[in-house]
Amino acid sequence: MRRRYISIAEAADYLQISTRTVRRLISDGELNGYRIGQSGRLIRVDINEIDEQLMRPINEPPRRRKKRT
Repeated sequence: MRRRYISIAEAADYLQISTRTVRRLISDGELNGYRIGQSGRLIRVDINEIDEQLMRPINEPPRRRKKRT
């Protein structure tokens, strides 16, 4: 499957959440963020991973979150 990278803002629009929440999902390890470019400042998210990891059926039990330290 071909990877399709989108920006954090586009991921937030896709999930209908804030960019801050997308960044928190990345830092908590619930979503993978990829640094792009020579400087490594651009962070992109694979939209296929969003569909696989975050979009789940309603009747599926919730995943446990990692505790923040």
